[in-house]
Amino acid sequence: MEKKEKEIKGHLTSECTTIVVGCKATGDGSHIYARSEDFDAMRCKNWLVFPDTDNGPEEFVADDSGFRCPLPKKRLGYTALPDYQYHHEWGSAGFNSLGIGESSTETIFSSPKALEFDPYVKDGLAENCTYNIVLPYIHSAREGVERLGALIEKYGSAEGFGIGFIDNKETWYLENCCGHRFLACRMPNDKYFVTGNQSRFRKYDPNDKENYIASKDLIEFAQEHGLYDPSKGEFDFHEAYSKDDKDDTTYNYPRVWGLQGIFTPGMKQDVTKNTFPVFAEPEKPITIARLRNAFRFHYDGTDHDPYLHNNGKEPFRPVSIFRTTQTHLLQVRPWLPKEIGCITYVANGMADLGVFLPIYQGISSFPKAYSIGDNHCDSASAYWRFRKVMTLGMVNYNAYAPLIKETYAKLEAENDQRQKEFEERYLAIYKERPMEAHDMLQAFSDQLFNHALEVADQLVNELFTRIAIDTQKEYLFHGA
Repeated sequence: MEKKEKEIKGHLTSECTTIVVGCKATGDGSHIYARSEDFDAMRCKNWLVFPDTDNGPEEFVADDSGFRCPLPKKRLGYTALPDYQYHHEWGSAGFNSLGIGESSTETIFSSPKALEFDPYVKDGLAENCTYNIVLPYIHSAREGVERLGALIEKYGSAEGFGIGFIDNKETWYLENCCGHRFLACRMPNDKYFVTGNQSRFRKYDPNDKENYIASKDLIEFAQEHGLYDPSKGEFDFHEAYSKDDKDDTTYNYPRVWGLQGIFTPGMKQDVTKNTFPVFAEPEKPITIARLRNAFRFHYDGTDHDPYLHNNGKEPFRPVSIFRTTQTHLLQVRPWLPKEIGCITYVANGMADLGVFLPIYQGISSFPKAYSIGDNHCDSASAYWRFRKVMTLGMVNYNAYAPLIKETYAKLEAENDQRQKEFEERYLAIYKERPMEAHDMLQAFSDQLFNHALEVADQLVNELFTRIAIDTQKEYLFHGA
């Protein structure tokens, strides 16, 4: 179902932006996989932790589709960021108890011609299912690709998606194509990868098992059905299987063009042509701080900046949009114990007017506020307390956004320093006193999360005060 058809029926599609950075491009040797989940602002996210169990569910039954499949009884623990009404699906992003991470999914679209020969399967594997039936059962990023690929081939895909896996050695990204086929590539260590709602892969070498995993007949199927003509050159996955039309030129191209322009400003490109390199080298290291800013990108200060110009009809789709439900940065630092080496930085809501908070793999729970809330605003859930800030900010972006940005930038800088100091204390005791180290980690995390809510609440009061003052000026009706 196309985007406009879904919107007419009242169901917005999940249309995201993904950035993957190799360990030699991050500056500190960490691996990073990051994605925004751009869906529906009313989809409150609940942050959850599921424990390891030897008695897990033996069947997965989707709540919002006809898909179901058997599951291993032994399940690893994992963190998840589901929608409020779907706690056992739509997990979105996090790590399992072995320190293997997954981000699911980037919505992409196969070409109509490819779908003629291998259509999507109505009750096949949909985006909502791909996290909770894979992450708890894998022991490496590569195994994640293999499990997901086998599920695609067995059950068929219900829609197009791109999914990433990360561990302490490598990062993989998988793009499915049509109903039962896929291509996964290992991310280069010295480059970065950017995509926005469009299949990006080009090259595929079936003999290179180290860097590619794919359906066995990927090239043969394309050749058999006229999707690929060998006489015209080597196989191009995007050309053979992916949708690329007028809508992509304003919705998808500008994000890739803009982000590659941030990370590699010397690389001049035409925003109207899909000639962007699949992998590119950054001109300087891409750190967590730079990624936070990248996910706040909206063509800042240019004619295409919709917030500067109060233009909700701007044709260039920004990276940061109001209906983002959360943005996450999965980081693996292999030189540290996984409990603190694997972090999911998450910003609830719109990243541009949000704050990124670190979820350490080793925590056992979240403060209650982060795990509650539904599709109606309240004063208890963390999601809605952060959403209030950005909603007030969007009343007059140019007047109120600077306060939000300044406040959250200060908080993120403080948290970065607090994390550094905490991790030094953790490393000093975790081997000899692991339980004490765990309790210290949990207490530190809870304090960080709760303080962020206090800052958000203070921002709401300050913003409301400023809006009241401005409203009074506008409608003063002063007496004689």
